[in-house]
Amino acid sequence: MTSEKSSDLNSQLNPQLNPQVSSRLTTHEPVMLNEIAQCFTTVPPGVVVDATFGLGGHAKAILKANPSIQILGLDQDADAIANAERMIADDASLRGRLTVRRVRFDSLNTVLEELSIKEISGALFDLGVSSPQLDIAERGFSYRNDGPLDMRMDQRSELSAADVVNNYQESELAGIITQNADERFARRIARAIVAARPISTTTHLAEVIVAAIPAPARRTGGHPAKRTFQAIRIEVNKELEILARTLQIAIDATKVGGRVAVLTYHSGENRIVKQVFRSSEKDADEIKIGSPYVHESQLGTRRVSRVRIAQYPSEQEQTQNRRAKSARLRVIEKDLVEARG
Repeated sequence: MTSEKSSDLNSQLNPQLNPQVSSRLTTHEPVMLNEIAQCFTTVPPGVVVDATFGLGGHAKAILKANPSIQILGLDQDADAIANAERMIADDASLRGRLTVRRVRFDSLNTVLEELSIKEISGALFDLGVSSPQLDIAERGFSYRNDGPLDMRMDQRSELSAADVVNNYQESELAGIITQNADERFARRIARAIVAARPISTTTHLAEVIVAAIPAPARRTGGHPAKRTFQAIRIEVNKELEILARTLQIAIDATKVGGRVAVLTYHSGENRIVKQVFRSSEKDADEIKIGSPYVHESQLGTRRVSRVRIAQYPSEQEQTQNRRAKSARLRVIEKDLVEARG
């Protein structure tokens, strides 16, 4: 994208800045900021997709670290998009280098086609809930702050946490809590939730969850409601359902020398990322017929390689930033193989 084209895209595609919305946003500490910036310092010139833009901390660090790239930021949260518009308005250095779209990241393919972007220099996925979503009580993500049972990252979505908590069958709830959070007391918690219906607030739900867990287990592993809140949030936003296919789209779209980096925060996300990366390595020399980003003349010449061993935040960062404690960073890089004869 040229600077002129990027500026036009900003004016055409981004919603108008809403000061009332963006003023509610809080500052935050991006997890593994230096490691992420370093990851993209040597990627080829072009567009890096920040698929979970949030408050834009990672995006700004990447832009600073590599002046030859631009950022396409995706986020389904209206507050994040409003904040991005404020960033662009306040910082002239971002104009022409930052474009944002309000979409869920599984729309990546569609957005790239709309913007006529054939290849990308890389992509970043910082999974899970963002700090502002947790901090704003009325968003309903936090078990510590009293608010409505919402948990929708995109408030245009129909399904909310209240629907899951009050309408799902007990067996469905137990399955979700087990699958999305590895909660060993999932059945007890699901039974308690059904018995306590109707539940309308986050603090009420947290109280029900805590009471359902045996007293000895409450004293270890952080807040007893953390895993169940996580599981419900993942269900509301279908986070695990869309992750694998979107990662594959990003890998297919990445040019040689580009990288896809993923920050995960729990075992379910981590398993999916490992599976997708391993599959890409295993089928490294296979023709990617389904990819719209590989020209016919290039079929058989590209592969994915150099999957890095998972990195963890430093002990200092884990002490200073609570969200960093469970983070893992995985990176995969596009490489070349000999063309087939």
